[in-house]
Amino acid sequence: MLRFFVLFCTVLTLSANPLLKFTIPIPWDQIQSEHIKPAIEQHLKEAEARRAALAASTGPRTWANTIDARDQIGEDLQRAWGLVTHLQSVNNSPSLRKEFNATQPLITRFTSSLALDTAIYEKVKAYSETNEAKSLTGLQKRLLELTLDDYRRSGVTLPAVQRAKVLALRQQLAKLSSQFAQNALDSANSFELIITNEAELSGLPASAREAAARSAKAKGLTGYRFTLQAPSSTPLMQYAENARLREKIARAQSTIAAVAPYDNRPIVAETVELRRELAALLGYNNFADYQTEPRMAKSGQNVRDFLSKLESQTRLAFDKEATALLAFRRSIEGPVAPALRTWDTAYYTQKLRQKEFEFDQDELRPYFELNRVLKGLFGLVNQLYGIEVTELKDLPLWNPQVRAFRITDQKGEQLATFYADFFPRESKRSGAWQNSAYVGVLEGEKRTPHIGYIVSNITPPNAAGVSLLTHNEVSTVFHEFGHLLHLALSEGPLRRLNGTSVAWDFVELPSQIMENFTWEKSVLKTFAVHSETGAPLPDALFDKMTKSRTFAAAAAQMRQLSQGTVDIQLHTEYKVNADYGSPESYSRNIAQRFTMALIEPNACPVCNFSHVFAGGYAAGYYSYKWAEVLDADAFSKFKANGVVSRQIGEQFRKAVLSQGNSQPASVLFRNFMGRDPDPSALLQRIGLTSK
Repeated sequence: MLRFFVLFCTVLTLSANPLLKFTIPIPWDQIQSEHIKPAIEQHLKEAEARRAALAASTGPRTWANTIDARDQIGEDLQRAWGLVTHLQSVNNSPSLRKEFNATQPLITRFTSSLALDTAIYEKVKAYSETNEAKSLTGLQKRLLELTLDDYRRSGVTLPAVQRAKVLALRQQLAKLSSQFAQNALDSANSFELIITNEAELSGLPASAREAAARSAKAKGLTGYRFTLQAPSSTPLMQYAENARLREKIARAQSTIAAVAPYDNRPIVAETVELRRELAALLGYNNFADYQTEPRMAKSGQNVRDFLSKLESQTRLAFDKEATALLAFRRSIEGPVAPALRTWDTAYYTQKLRQKEFEFDQDELRPYFELNRVLKGLFGLVNQLYGIEVTELKDLPLWNPQVRAFRITDQKGEQLATFYADFFPRESKRSGAWQNSAYVGVLEGEKRTPHIGYIVSNITPPNAAGVSLLTHNEVSTVFHEFGHLLHLALSEGPLRRLNGTSVAWDFVELPSQIMENFTWEKSVLKTFAVHSETGAPLPDALFDKMTKSRTFAAAAAQMRQLSQGTVDIQLHTEYKVNADYGSPESYSRNIAQRFTMALIEPNACPVCNFSHVFAGGYAAGYYSYKWAEVLDADAFSKFKANGVVSRQIGEQFRKAVLSQGNSQPASVLFRNFMGRDPDPSALLQRIGLTSK
């Protein structure tokens, strides 16, 4: 009887588990930490059964019993795990983290072993040699080619001992990645700066003071509370006249996850070394060559050459900016004013911008209220692509701050649902990103809509419940929505080729091209009105904004090049236990040549480099600059046709947004522009010229 009761309770628990079956709408409000392990274990059991069935299958190989069957092995598992990993990023809690950490090794082992499964590979290989496979065309032909290439790169043809080593390396790398992200979150959350004397906040805008006061009150504190979340720390670094406060924030930012108990330094060293070992096992000179081979760049050396050329083209302007900034400081404080420190550059850059253009970026905030920004954004994509975006009020959410929307076409057919999580929380990792919960397909007239989310950490609502953004934050919203469009407008019949599953150095084109519209007067006038008076953005203020667009552009470019160079050097040249020193000192030495101020000796920016060590951008951070070349060039076609052009929008949708990974990225770009990218477009946009 006891055994029956236990079995009955187990069945009852599983049947009530929202992670067992993917349902729409997603029951975010029902998913609990205790659901994770039993659901994943059940999905793993079913996936292993499907894998065994395919491995044991006999008879003639077909697309349906080989390629489709292979893709379906872990489909349910990956959807469930995708929800879990999303929650771990946006709604982290001790109980969720515990279950995540206990379950992730099971997932990693399964996915890595599936890629190395020789029995499944032999089925795919056998199918590729059939007459049916040889007669494939279009999307099916491309998917088969990509599948075979994935197997070639996975190590499936290696001897058993080496395959086991590959599997072990991948499992350990996944574990290190999760620990890195958790350390970065916990370390950042452990810092707070409390100011009780308002006089110390001289120079800080009223909006930043009010936000800091609300933050303190929410914690039961008196005074003003600052954290390392961008909406809190950035205004202080730009405006606070008190250098001591700026120094405290700068030192805390530069040492996130660099000291116990959240020390990422050994994780960085081990990760870099294990990636090097993995690449060598798979037959590559370095990890960058492995990562970039299927991308537009093709090799780590090509990336290094690309970044080096941009650096040399930017160097003269950067040196002039650095000289001018120090001279400006000394014009204020006298000729003996010290050299710039890391906590000085943003502050004096902002003051110099104010002097040269009579323009303070914070003047724009009242004109960029989030709801109106969204209205303008949705109106823009309606004009470009003929789609409608409407808010949904009745869907389950993972947090009360989250909002849900539906995208439909001109006929009213649903293309996608997406969730937007805009504001920072202590349970949420930093940065901004887009991801997919469900990638739909279009088969003939039958469409299954996509489901995605966009996440950011922009300025939260003030005491009046209004979120007033900086222009950079407006660009962030447009950027992430560009990624979302890449998913929502994807229209292929093969799920694995749809959405953002493109070459990594192409994936930022749809997002970054959207940022360009935030600089166009015709677009801004559709939403940039004063939050209190309703007055439109004054022409004079718009002119100041656009005139200052290229101000400090070389420094901004060098920051991106610094991160890209650190990343690619760590994954090409650097070797642990060689003559390069520790990864953090090696990275500091590289970064120094891209920086106006002396980097502090204990600074460890690489310890918080989540893109590279916890976000999929390993040997791929260059992609932002690579795609900037693409988007600067591609946007010129919009500019030449009146900016908001339905004709060009439809061309971009047809050539890029709807295509997913149906063709190589270079072909997709040529299909839109009619030629290869023009590298000079980026330098022209930011006010630099090729030397």
